[in-house]
Amino acid sequence: MSTEEIIRVRGIVQGVGFRPTVYRLAKAYGLQGKVCNDGQGVLIWVSGCEESIEEFVQKLQKECPPLARIDEVTRKRYEGKSGFGDFVISHSISSAVKTEIPADAATCPKCKAEIFDPFSRWYRYPFTNCTHCGPRLSIIRAIPYDRRNTSMAAFAMCAECETEYKDVENRRFHAQPVACHICGPKVWLERSDSKPITSHMFSMLDDIDAVCTLLQKGEIVAIKGNGGFHLACDATQESAVQKLRDRKQRNQKPFALMAKDISVIEEYCTPNAKEKELLESSAAPVVLIQAKGGDDEEERGSGRIQFKIRLEKFATEGNPPGNFSQNSKSRSVRTVEKNLIQNSKFKIPPIASSVAPGQNTLGFMLPYTPLHHLILRRMNRPIVFTSGNLSDEPLCIDNVEAREKLEKIADYFLLHNREIVNRVDDSVVRVVGDKVLTIRRARGYAPVPINLPPGFESVPHILAMGSQLKNTFCLLREGKAILSQHIGDLKTAATFKSYQDTLNIYLNLFEHQPEAIAVDLHPEYLSTKLGKELAHANQYGHGTAVPLLHIQHHHAHIAACMAENDININSPPVLGIALDGLGYGEDGTLWGGEFLLADYRQFKRLATFKPVPMIGGTQAMREPWRNTYAQLISAFDWKDFKQKYRNLEILDFLEQKPLKLLNQLVEKGINAPLTSSVGRLFDAVAAAIGICREQCSYEGQAAIEMEALVNTSLLKKILNNKEYLNYSFNFLVSDNIYHIDSQQMWQALLNDLQQHTPPAVIAAKFHTGLAHSIVEMVNNLRQRNDIHQVVLTGGVFQNCILLKQVTEGLQALGINVLTHSLVPANDGGLSLGQAVIAAAKVKS
Repeated sequence: MSTEEIIRVRGIVQGVGFRPTVYRLAKAYGLQGKVCNDGQGVLIWVSGCEESIEEFVQKLQKECPPLARIDEVTRKRYEGKSGFGDFVISHSISSAVKTEIPADAATCPKCKAEIFDPFSRWYRYPFTNCTHCGPRLSIIRAIPYDRRNTSMAAFAMCAECETEYKDVENRRFHAQPVACHICGPKVWLERSDSKPITSHMFSMLDDIDAVCTLLQKGEIVAIKGNGGFHLACDATQESAVQKLRDRKQRNQKPFALMAKDISVIEEYCTPNAKEKELLESSAAPVVLIQAKGGDDEEERGSGRIQFKIRLEKFATEGNPPGNFSQNSKSRSVRTVEKNLIQNSKFKIPPIASSVAPGQNTLGFMLPYTPLHHLILRRMNRPIVFTSGNLSDEPLCIDNVEAREKLEKIADYFLLHNREIVNRVDDSVVRVVGDKVLTIRRARGYAPVPINLPPGFESVPHILAMGSQLKNTFCLLREGKAILSQHIGDLKTAATFKSYQDTLNIYLNLFEHQPEAIAVDLHPEYLSTKLGKELAHANQYGHGTAVPLLHIQHHHAHIAACMAENDININSPPVLGIALDGLGYGEDGTLWGGEFLLADYRQFKRLATFKPVPMIGGTQAMREPWRNTYAQLISAFDWKDFKQKYRNLEILDFLEQKPLKLLNQLVEKGINAPLTSSVGRLFDAVAAAIGICREQCSYEGQAAIEMEALVNTSLLKKILNNKEYLNYSFNFLVSDNIYHIDSQQMWQALLNDLQQHTPPAVIAAKFHTGLAHSIVEMVNNLRQRNDIHQVVLTGGVFQNCILLKQVTEGLQALGINVLTHSLVPANDGGLSLGQAVIAAAKVKS
């Protein structure tokens, strides 16, 4: 029996080859009708027999394109007479925006093969893409996702591209960024000193191939990609890496690396199956992987040898023509390119020590655009591939801006003429056990929505402004949370402007009119101040401001973890353990080591770490020794301490500081706020054992380097020998709140320092002692409270040793442990927590 239906599909269904899939399936089942994009997703009118339509809908959900995600399919019978005679793809319809925008996707295998095939018209074309890969968020201006609404609108398709664009059997059918040598964006190389580049300067196939030669020669190149600029150099040349550090004024923070394939990464690291899967995924994030030890370096046999790559000379008459398959030189070009690669296959030298000082992991990614693949084609060693920006500023995305800001850093620029609409940094992830931890959520993941738990389907539109550090913002609507890409620390004017610009883009893209705005409790956060301004500016018709909700920092951390773990809006409270650098507390002090009994609407503080002064305020975040002194004067009488530990190096170091002035600050409460921060406790211990004692050059450096000291065999030794488990903490009770006091831990640690115990052993004992005390505290709290689930959140729980030990300890008590995966445990996930708390409060 023949019937007609209107089928609505919601989810990630635009810009991913969804309409072509609908078209092919409809034709296969003999159906008539049409399919189009609109503001809500994909709309299908279909006519045919009921059985065929049913099979069509089922098949569509099973054969969803690789980058698509179907969240909802709704069907209703169409009673009118449409008069369809065939099935077609029709023009997009403008309507209220309820659809989703796909993330940028790494180059698919078929496109990669084409750019290396001299008989393909995409041979060495750096913007090759199809419906399975390529730019999305970085180029989009508006929904629906059509070429006219992207920065590709400036490039009219040539006849061949248009033919493929309209060919339903082609994988580029309705691929919006489709282009080629003839009609698409162009790439060119410039010197930073504006002097001309001539072909005889280096052997090259084209400007992109020249970049490889420049990198091998030790030059620094600024490369414009899909979502912003990167700065690249040879990661095995110490002089090049140090030159990049000096010019960028990035003293010690690890650099991200890019390698042409997994085999190169395996020369330096030991990636497991999950890490390889992430590296090769469409998101293609930076993956933190365990580096090989000294034995592995010796096995490579190249540890102390300086290499010079010998390249075969090749004279070229400029860039290859667009349709290289018809060029008589194509075979010789392919032969020469092969020789260039073979002649560079020497033993791989070690990565420069200044790439990741003080680390036992390396952050690797694989090429994720054709441009990257082409640059690294004959580069059999890693390159540094770090953000193209000035220190503490956002990525450069404009050619003029890059020339101005990066000219004193880069020796050369590889530029192109496609506009970057949305700035998108690289994502960073880490694998712990069998679970992925997101450190930075950006390219490849944003702005893919996060489906919220039951109960959030009908909540009002919420805008959550995020934190001051590692900022993201969040739009919440109709049971989904749209988290922005990583924006960064709002301490500079440039980053704050980027934050405002990106927020405006999202509000316009998604036509989001917030009915409530959520901000952090801290009154001085720039995100909080902007949220207040927006609340007053976005007034309802009767003139009242949009409700502004102030959300406590650690409550938001906990709620974010609850939301991504699908905890129902009306579920009973969980015990949230939120450990981080600091967050504004309800009592006016700075919290950072909290045990909160919390649901989405409220929380109760059950326990915390004993507050100590943060001497110098934010200065204590940069100078770890200040935290050591604060901890010691809180735990001991200073005169007794000096008498008992007079031979310690840390005492000699502290005695050189203006202790009298610091004591006055503490006594008078001037710029020395109390904090329960576990992040500052990590800083204090690290400085005591000689790590980053004087100064940190980036946030969390001391804690990260202390974690890197500890290896698996040492941890096993500590855990299996009870004599090592002596870094215990006291539990005190004050005003019905437990306090974890570190005095006993410090006594044991200082005794170890007197015995000249190696720093690695002390670091391992501290991690183990802290984990044991957290588990013991939970066991105490559940005697008086109904606790069955524990949330572990906050930046401190990015420490894999602590996370694993606490998780295993709690599971041994029969407690279900919830941790982060979709969003960062750090402040990058805070806006999600703010949004769901605000929604739950407004709804109730």
